[in-house]
Amino acid sequence: MPYRKEQLVNGEIYHIVVRGIDENLIFKDIDDYYRGIFSIYEFNTTKSVTIRERRRVRVQIKNALKKINQDLIVSDSRDKLVEVLTFCLMPNHIHLLVRQLKDGGVVKFMLKLCGGYAKYFNLKYKRKGYVFQNRFRAVHIKNDNQLKVVFVYIHVNPVSLIEKNWKEKGIRNQKKAIKFVKEYKWSSCSDYIGKTNFPSVTDRGFVLETVGGEKACGDFIKGWIKYKSRIKKSPELFLE
Repeated sequence: MPYRKEQLVNGEIYHIVVRGIDENLIFKDIDDYYRGIFSIYEFNTTKSVTIRERRRVRVQIKNALKKINQDLIVSDSRDKLVEVLTFCLMPNHIHLLVRQLKDGGVVKFMLKLCGGYAKYFNLKYKRKGYVFQNRFRAVHIKNDNQLKVVFVYIHVNPVSLIEKNWKEKGIRNQKKAIKFVKEYKWSSCSDYIGKTNFPSVTDRGFVLETVGGEKACGDFIKGWIKYKSRIKKSPELFLE
């Protein structure tokens, strides 16, 4: 189960990456992705959470997310451990950009998120053992420029699903990549560019203000992809 030794600081922002053990898939079908989104929301609380395990969860989770988006976005009773600023679910790993609210909040959130999802995953696929690597990676975001770059990097990550080596060789089809990123369901990108997807999962105010609004977010992502279509080697820039 993921953990951290060092103390993370309240009010500070961190880029979190957690991967499946041995790079195994952690999201195998659409039900798993819905469960992952639901878990990011549901486990972000100091309170205990009990979710009945079940194999067929797609309808229940879609309905729960719909209720969250319609009702709880106005009246949210959670005592949140972190602010989830952005997220992206990939087949074998998860990216999160979070601001810690409580002492030990990031660690507690990741323990609950990964532990809860692992129980669901092991039950569904009739397996035992670890689902995630033992430690998650947390990179401290120190300034607005770093925040903007990580914001784009997280949302552009799905390009690897259509162009596997884009980080090393650059993006060959920028129009296809831009369309794919903006339509990718399992990230917070849509909500940042004004297309409602999972709006209650993220706290977007600070990032929107920093980047310059919804249009600026879309333009920033588009500009980054165009840049990567010309540059073959991507500087890692404190991303992973």
